Amino acid sequence: MRSLSEVKFVACTHDEHAQEILSIFNEAIANSTALYDYHPRTSQNMEGWFAAKAAGGFPVIGAVDEDGVLLGFASYGTFRAWPAYKYSVEHSVYVHKDHRGQGLGPVLMEKLIEAARAQQLHVMIGVIDAANKGSIALHERLSFAHAGTVRQAGFKFGQWLDVAFYQLILETPTHPVDG
Repeated sequence: MRSLSEVKFVACTHDEHAQEILSIFNEAIANSTALYDYHPRTSQNMEGWFAAKAAGGFPVIGAVDEDGVLLGFASYGTFRAWPAYKYSVEHSVYVHKDHRGQGLGPVLMEKLIEAARAQQLHVMIGVIDAANKGSIALHERLSFAHAGTVRQAGFKFGQWLDVAFYQLILETPTHPVDG
């Protein structure tokens, strides 16, 4: 990638992007605590993942280069399954290891925030490994506030992991309703 001006933002689809998203997920699983998974995901996992996004009306926003190669993606989904949480979502953003530090994360997050506003959501929640300073800094730059930390919530790579919750409260929806 030469510059952000050459990046195009697209709605990711299973057929076009599942394998590239799978590769990004699996690199994060194997080499980081960005995902608290132990084992690589499979193509079947991606079918279910995309089906859940479609069923919930949740976006998967991709950043692609001039050749259509996926550089990173961002999405959100159900925060908790109970109806009163309908205006809250848990989001994630992943950038391919070869394209980190080039400004893609913030732009993907800004696009995701725009989508949340357009869908009349109210709270975006990032669940971040507390040692992931880069992700925490990204969220703080975008006005997310620390909403709490759960100590020793996960165990990976032979150590206990703390998980930090960061939230952004949006001015939407304009007319929230119960039920």
